[in-house]
Amino acid sequence: MTDPLPLAQALIRCASVTPADAGAQDVLAAALERLGFSVTRLRYGVIENLFARLGDGAPHICFAGHTDVVPAGAAAWRHDPFGGEVHDGVLYGRGACDMKGGIAAFVAAVAQLLEAGKPPGALPRGSISLLITGDEEADAVDGTVRVLDWMAAHQQIPDFCLVGEPTCPVQLGDMIKIGRRGSLNAKITVHGTQGHVAYPHRADNPVHRLVRAAGALTAAPLDAGTEWFEPSSLQFTSLDVGNTATNVIPPVARGALNIRFNDRHTGASLSAWLRAVLAQHAERFDLDVSISGESFVTQPGGAVEALRAAVAAASGVEPRLDTGGGTSDARFIARFCPVAEFGLVGASMHQADERVPVAELRALAGIYRAVLGAMLA
Repeated sequence: MTDPLPLAQALIRCASVTPADAGAQDVLAAALERLGFSVTRLRYGVIENLFARLGDGAPHICFAGHTDVVPAGAAAWRHDPFGGEVHDGVLYGRGACDMKGGIAAFVAAVAQLLEAGKPPGALPRGSISLLITGDEEADAVDGTVRVLDWMAAHQQIPDFCLVGEPTCPVQLGDMIKIGRRGSLNAKITVHGTQGHVAYPHRADNPVHRLVRAAGALTAAPLDAGTEWFEPSSLQFTSLDVGNTATNVIPPVARGALNIRFNDRHTGASLSAWLRAVLAQHAERFDLDVSISGESFVTQPGGAVEALRAAVAAASGVEPRLDTGGGTSDARFIARFCPVAEFGLVGASMHQADERVPVAELRALAGIYRAVLGAMLA
C-alpha cells in the first residue's frame, strides 16, 4: 500500500460522478481499515461520506478530499475515462488529478509512515484522520459541511487540516493555497411599466434603470487588494430582457453578477452595498443573493510553515503561498480549524484525458509522507 498507483486506479474505475458513489468509498474504506483506521460511514441524502481516524492523540492532522468527479463530458477521450489505464508512465482517468490521485497519495504516505514506525505500524505521535466526501463537485450541501458538523459533535475537530486539491499550476511543489476568495452570486430583477416606445413618458423603462445600476456597480474597483489577496472582482454575467418586439418598452429587466471578494468584505456587507446602489436607480426591484463561501486566510507560521518547509525539502521547489482561483471545501473547514491546500499539478483537471504522471503521483506520496513526519515528529 506504500505505492499510490493501485489505489488510484481502483478509485478511478469507480464512475463516481456526483451524486453517484459507484463503490469509490467502499474501496477507500477497505484500504484505510487495512492500515488500522477506524472508519465511520456518513450518508446524508444520497451522498456517501466517510470519516476515518488512526490514533486518538494530539496533534490531530486531518486530510480532506472528495471521491466524486465531474462527468467525462462530450469531448473525445483517447483513454477510457473510468479505466485507470497507464500508458507511457501516465495514469489516465476522470479524477486522476482531481482528486482521486491525491487521496491515493495520502493513503500511501500514511502506509509509508507506518512502515517506518518504531515499532513498525506505530505513529510517531498524535493521530491522522481523513474527511472524504462524495459531494464536492456539485452543490456541496450533504458533504463536507455535514461531516464537519458531525465531527464537531463527536469531538473530532483536528488541529490542522490539509486539503488535497490539485494546487500546483506548473510543477509539483510550486504552490500551497492558504486561503480562498469568497464568492457571491446575485440575481437582479428591475420592475418598470410597459409601454409604447413612441410614448416613453407613459412608461417606466426598467432596462435604462438596470443599465444605470450596472454602470454604478462597475464604475470603480471594489478595493485594491490586501496582503494575501488580489483585488475583489465584480463581473456581470447576464443582462436579459427577452423582448422580441422592437416597439415595446418591457415591464421587467434582469441581470446577474458574481463577486469574488477578498478579506476586506463579507457576503453580508456586499449584499447591503448591492441593495443600496440598486435603490438609487430603481424604485422597484428584487435582489436574490446567494453566498457560496466567505473569504478566509490561514496566516503563515505554525502548521503552514511546517507544511511549506516539508514541501520545499521533499520536492526541491520553493512553494508560493497563494489565495487565488475558485472555491473549494476549505472554505467550510476554515470555520473550524486552520487549513491549507496542497496537491498535484492541476493542468488537466476536468478535461478529456485527465491524467497524472505516475512518477508525480509517487512523488506526491513522498511529499505527504514528509509533511506527516514533520507535523507528527
